Amino acid sequence: MKATSASPRSTSPECPPTGTPAGILFVVSAPSGAGKTSLLQALLECDDQLGLSVSYTTRSPRPGEIDGRHYHFVDQARFEAMLTADAFVEHARVFDQCYGTAAATLATALGRGADLLLEIDWQGARQVRQRFADAVSIFIAPPSVAVLEQRLRGRGQDSVEVITRRMAAARAELSHYGEYDYLVVNDRFEDALDDLRAIVRAERLRRARQVPRLQGLLGAPLDRAAAVDG
Repeated sequence: MKATSASPRSTSPECPPTGTPAGILFVVSAPSGAGKTSLLQALLECDDQLGLSVSYTTRSPRPGEIDGRHYHFVDQARFEAMLTADAFVEHARVFDQCYGTAAATLATALGRGADLLLEIDWQGARQVRQRFADAVSIFIAPPSVAVLEQRLRGRGQDSVEVITRRMAAARAELSHYGEYDYLVVNDRFEDALDDLRAIVRAERLRRARQVPRLQGLLGAPLDRAAAVDG
């Protein structure tokens, strides 16, 4: 998986090298327990043109998480120093822990033409859309609140108190689905994955993104047509 970032004061990715279209930034949010992380992992495994933006966090690693791959795990002092230096394109406090996306890495990767997945909550997504107007936003929802709670309890990782807090946060997160371009319901995993793949493919096929890539192919026929009309 690949890391990310962007010019802290720009509103769009830095200019890519000549002839290289800018990459697409896919911003993905979901309430805890909706299956977002598993879906994105599967999407990355079946699409080698996608990279993952690795965020910074002050929380401790969960079992199986690797520093630099799942998150950059830092202490509160390091995070606050980066925040003071305006190093983040977005940041948020969730469950008493801080999360942030390094701005410089994001812009550099998109400027190279890389397509990136950015997994953040609605607060961060709102900040990113203000800085990256072309970002494609996707909200992943569970089939119901009851199923969401069942999934959280089934993980066996959290106490009753933590699950209660997560459910309250999940309801708050769900209320922001209307801010996103796409809504994917994760009822059956394979169907939700197919939906995500379809969104990525459709966005890559948008005319505005295809024309720069196909200038050589499209230019000649258009030139000939103009000559005939003249």
